[in-house]
Amino acid sequence: MSDAEKASSRSLVEVTDLTVDFGELRAVDGLSFRLEQGAALALVGESGSGKSTVASALLGLHRGTGARVGGSVEVAGTDVRQASDDELRRLRGGKAAMVFQDPLSSLDPYYAIGDQIAEVYRVHARGSRRAARARAVDVLDRVGIPDAHRRSRSRPHEFSGGMRQRALIAMALACEPDLLIADEPTTALDVTVQAQILDLLHTLREETGMGLLLVTHDVGVAAESVDEVLVMRHGQTVEQGSVDAVLGAPAQPYTRELLGAVPRVDAPRAPSRAAGEVVLEARGLRREFGRGKRAFLAVDDVSLTIRRGETLGVVGESGSGKTTLGRMLVGLLEPTAGEIRPGGGVRPDVQMVFQDPVSSLNPRRSVGESIADPLRARDMGVPTLERSREWGRDEGRIRGRVRELLERVGLEAAHYDRYPHEFSGGQRQRVGIARALAADPRVIVCDEPVSALDVTTQAQVVALLGELQRELGLALVFVAHDLAVVRQVSDRVAVMRRGRIVESGPADEVYDNPQDPYTKQLLAAVPALDPRIAARRRAARREPAVT
Repeated sequence: MSDAEKASSRSLVEVTDLTVDFGELRAVDGLSFRLEQGAALALVGESGSGKSTVASALLGLHRGTGARVGGSVEVAGTDVRQASDDELRRLRGGKAAMVFQDPLSSLDPYYAIGDQIAEVYRVHARGSRRAARARAVDVLDRVGIPDAHRRSRSRPHEFSGGMRQRALIAMALACEPDLLIADEPTTALDVTVQAQILDLLHTLREETGMGLLLVTHDVGVAAESVDEVLVMRHGQTVEQGSVDAVLGAPAQPYTRELLGAVPRVDAPRAPSRAAGEVVLEARGLRREFGRGKRAFLAVDDVSLTIRRGETLGVVGESGSGKTTLGRMLVGLLEPTAGEIRPGGGVRPDVQMVFQDPVSSLNPRRSVGESIADPLRARDMGVPTLERSREWGRDEGRIRGRVRELLERVGLEAAHYDRYPHEFSGGQRQRVGIARALAADPRVIVCDEPVSALDVTTQAQVVALLGELQRELGLALVFVAHDLAVVRQVSDRVAVMRRGRIVESGPADEVYDNPQDPYTKQLLAAVPALDPRIAARRRAARREPAVT
């Protein structure tokens, strides 16, 4: 066989017995797979499964990091492990390109989007500045950026999250690569923008014939986007095959466990006990930011009631006003108009669990001290003698209560003196829940509490919240863009758009018989685990959207 025939018979990606070690940790252990030109493969697994490590190995990104890479990796005819630095540079961006999870950290905040794309084109295609500029506008238009010529002069902060992700995809397409590697490209996006990005990747693959390697912890995203699935755990292959076979009839217990943890938008919540008395009521809430011509109305005439023992789900896209509403309910923001009863200010009986436990926990203080803060703060202003009968300065009693809370949320009492960086994402969220419970609240507002977690960890945190609710009679306000999770946890649902509630009612009624066109649009964008249903929905989404 001639060299030309050998080259033509090769797969686009050939990985054989790949191992990646970081010190004593083996992150990838004997992984093998192939990807043909024009095909799409998803690497699916929980955080720490090694899937992103594999994606980086395809482009030789571990070189110079101290990681030890073994086995064979060949991409678009390039032996990645044996390639020179110049050969790797030609591979990256030229024959293979990568789209990362966080576009803000991947784009330079000081330079226009178009200039950054043009620079990639000039480095790899050796084109003129004028040609590079034209190419940047062309690929921005190709990925659906409106008025691409004008928007190419915008900087990253002037784009929404979905537009920034489109810009990254445009940058990856600048040199017409044979392979696109997408590492969790939709994790931080709301459901409709996620659907748009997945549809875009599908269309680009059809039009260009490029191969797609999708890295994701979301099984639904894989079902929407690929031909084959490789399920990973602890750096190894658990199961591999066509998306229909793996998701439709999984052979391995771990795959079935992953699928079982995926919340379903078509699965009604188990009957809950009757809600009790009203514990929080909002009437005519309005919140503006800015003044004059630059004023922005984030929440517009919202009214709702929350009862003891129930969960109110609040759903909507980014910018719908749901987080602003949640912060007003807690007292972190004062309404421009309207009222919240009872009381005002930051109420000790209304607490919040935030989306990102990393930024909401002080990295320089132990988690125990962070949980103890509400215990110390709630008695401020009470006379010393009276306070001493409760918590006062009895640090031993405070420490004991914090240890109880740690154990109550599934952690260990000994974790009191550990720091946030020593915990996983799911464990940090449990710390956030413990801190909220320290104030003995009647209501907890959960702002996207599981959006950054993989499906099994997400299921664990949701189960914990449900258990605490039943045991303590808590009312929960569950703010999220993930409609499947919201249905799983909610008794009632309020759908927000542009600051207003457009539809509300019992969860099953809203989901099974939505009345507002916007609610129908949101539900149509939720990923389906059945690839055939996903294809039908993708076709339906090509119809004009709600404006």
